[in-house]
Amino acid sequence: MTDHSLTPEDALVAVMVGVSVSDETIRTAELLSIEQMVNYLPVFGSYDADRIRRIADIVFDLFEDEDGLDALLGLVKDDLPEHLFETVYALACDVAAADGKLAQSELRFLEELRHTLEIDRLHAAAIERGARARHMTV
Repeated sequence: MTDHSLTPEDALVAVMVGVSVSDETIRTAELLSIEQMVNYLPVFGSYDADRIRRIADIVFDLFEDEDGLDALLGLVKDDLPEHLFETVYALACDVAAADGKLAQSELRFLEELRHTLEIDRLHAAAIERGARARHMTV
């Protein structure tokens, strides 16, 4: 299913959905996090939020294949401008942290994303720490 072409916003949404389903459980907190980011972040200013379901379906289709994660990350790398690589990593970290639990599969997803997009380890650590700080509870 690599015949899909994504807008940059679609690619951002696809990664957020991908990290959410990577542990085979889509949690309400993660879905709300995705919805809030799409509704409020400037990068989604002209994005039609009704596309989220279509993009989610693409991600679900890709993840049915053994190499689905690689296919998704390939699409993202091809369709997302390089200046948004750290942005997509930050969004993925926020979704992963939204429910207060980080499953091994989510950590693997983030590692693969970081590797595919060649995000510097120091920058990634700062992004991860920011996500952790934003999602702390009392």
